[in-house]
Amino acid sequence: MPRIQLALPPEKAAGVFADFVRAWHTKDCFILDFSAYSEPPMHDQTADDIVQQSTVVSRVRIPPNQVFELMKALEAQLSAWEAENRTK
Repeated sequence: MPRIQLALPPEKAAGVFADFVRAWHTKDCFILDFSAYSEPPMHDQTADDIVQQSTVVSRVRIPPNQVFELMKALEAQLSAWEAENRTK
């Protein structure tokens, strides 16, 4: 696998905040929709549940051959975060 050097434009450095992510796929790619809450939660009396309005702040499309690499990277970062934040 080739080495990839990333360039991060200054205007993208802050990133965007997301409250959650929805993952889905097509025949050709996996899609991650990162979303942020846009309104306070509301009670839907007809369905007797809570409705949370949100707005997609970023959509990322990933080729199938990169999904496993993404999962490995997330696992490595989660393990590092857990080790750093373990209560003693």
